Amino acid sequence: MLLKIENLDVSFRSDEGDVVRAARDVSLTLDRGEVLGIIGESGSGKSSVAMSVPRLLPSPPAFWPKGRILLDGADTLSMPLRELRSLRGRKIGVIFQDPMGSLSPLHRIADQLVETVLLHEDISRQAARERALDWLGRVGIPDPAVRARAYPHELSGGMQQRVMIAMGLMLGPDLLIADEPTTALDVTMQAQILKLMKRLHRDNSAILLITHDLGVVSQMATSLAVMRDGLVIETSDDPAAFFAGPAHPYSQALVAEARKMELKRATRES
Repeated sequence: MLLKIENLDVSFRSDEGDVVRAARDVSLTLDRGEVLGIIGESGSGKSSVAMSVPRLLPSPPAFWPKGRILLDGADTLSMPLRELRSLRGRKIGVIFQDPMGSLSPLHRIADQLVETVLLHEDISRQAARERALDWLGRVGIPDPAVRARAYPHELSGGMQQRVMIAMGLMLGPDLLIADEPTTALDVTMQAQILKLMKRLHRDNSAILLITHDLGVVSQMATSLAVMRDGLVIETSDDPAAFFAGPAHPYSQALVAEARKMELKRATRES
């Protein structure tokens, strides 16, 4: 089993000492070749769980009162930070929801991608740059050599998101955590990015997909979990069966709303 989350609690402590429980008693598994989609409305705890895997939540205020997160048998919550940092990017790739908040505003796009490669691989800077440009092209950045010289604020939100996707994929991680990876993209580019992610999936890696877009989950996921108020309220190893007849009333409401929005979209396009 590549990833095993056992009885995980994720909490945040305010400056006044109040504790907010973002996730409670979450248990999930994900193996190589699988895509686990975690769905739920904003504030359900899905991103808190996902970002706990590489321990990217700021701590404090975040802390983990109980539980384990086992990646190839090693607990990422208890391992030394130096060891965990060596896994980020190389073994665990992350596509963040907010690219502008994740990319450095002080460095050009190419420099950020190149440094990501050099941090984990013993190759020349030129080889790292060639890989960076190749991946910018793969995710649909026009004129990669030109765009690579830009700073993040000089790119549109959609292009920033594509840069984040390239950064998450370019090292071929065993586990890709994708937090709303296609929210800022148009339909055509979303299809291209999902195709790239599926290719990574076929390469014996695993994807932890966090999204509110049930259409993306239906295309990508081999299993899914529904979260609400920090709890996993329903899981399924058969997404097709889930969408045909979800068991929990909250899941039923999510699917019904997604179908209503899809009908409205189809009506506008017709």
